[in-house]
Amino acid sequence: MEYVFEMEMMVRDYECDLQGIVNNSVYQNYLEHCRHEFLHEIGLDFSELCAEGIDAVVTRIELDYKLSLKPRDVFVVKLGMHKEGRVRFVFDQAITRKSDGKGVLEAQVTGVLTRNGRPIAPRLFDDVFAAKGWKF
Repeated sequence: MEYVFEMEMMVRDYECDLQGIVNNSVYQNYLEHCRHEFLHEIGLDFSELCAEGIDAVVTRIELDYKLSLKPRDVFVVKLGMHKEGRVRFVFDQAITRKSDGKGVLEAQVTGVLTRNGRPIAPRLFDDVFAAKGWKF
């Protein structure tokens, strides 16, 4: 997997459940935060797209949990991206614990861009990826 973006984060106490580990649902927040930061990094803004009538919609999320994070663990969220078919795009993501590099989670988040509720080709990613020399 070719990752083109990554960011570091730390587990906050309130993200953990009674077992003292990060609640499974919180990992989706980590992944989403990374996706939003990535889009800002490449010059795309959800509010601007929405104002233009384009909405990004998640259609499927697949998560494979490997091990649990605990309070104050520092971790890295990595992101890659590829097309799937004519209108779908997939964020390939992984979370690794920084202290030992062990894999915490692997995810694929599939989405589409819509205009007036109808899927459109994700061409806005083509120019950005080409300019950076990334494969999309």
